[in-house]
Amino acid sequence: MLTIGQLARYAGVTIKAVRVYHGRGLLPEPVRDFSGYRRYRAEDAINLVKIKTPARAGVPLARVKELLAANPDEFAAAIAEIDRMLAERAEEIRRAREQIAELNCGDSLFVSTDVTEYLDRLQQFGVSERVVRMERDLWILLQSVAPEQASDWITDKLDTIDDPQFQAIYLDYDSAFDWSPEDRNRVTLGEKGIGRAHTDRPHPGHHSLR
Repeated sequence: MLTIGQLARYAGVTIKAVRVYHGRGLLPEPVRDFSGYRRYRAEDAINLVKIKTPARAGVPLARVKELLAANPDEFAAAIAEIDRMLAERAEEIRRAREQIAELNCGDSLFVSTDVTEYLDRLQQFGVSERVVRMERDLWILLQSVAPEQASDWITDKLDTIDDPQFQAIYLDYDSAFDWSPEDRNRVTLGEKGIGRAHTDRPHPGHHSLR
């Protein structure tokens, strides 16, 4: 006669698993002895191994009892169905892992490669992280509601990004973010931006994101 711990060790499972199998009706619970402990026989250990084997192969516990009672044809059909279900689950897991991997891609998860390049260039010439985040969020929205226009605008931006005058004005706009509305420098900066708008290259706000 075996204790539940001995039974679990012989079958290579945990005591918790034995109790789960009892709860699912897969393994009959033996009566308790005079000391209040369950005592198992060698037959219980054999049955436990039979339960454990398909369960560890991925067969749902709800199907294990059916499999153990099936004839060879029924068993083969059931195994084929379970294999198909496991293949579907494996595909779902593969897609989930791809999505998890994409979460490590930073901004490229939300915006196009061109926009990601543009945001990287803004950071490279000193634009603040705060303004880069604002730009990113606006591009996310723009690419969602007007993808064709967004594509044209980002092409213009990339054509302009290396222009020193563009960079200087962009940095001026960035530094003005915290200026008070009454600051007279705002007027000067606005005039500078208007003058830039009449040149052959757009200033930093020269699209519908401003």
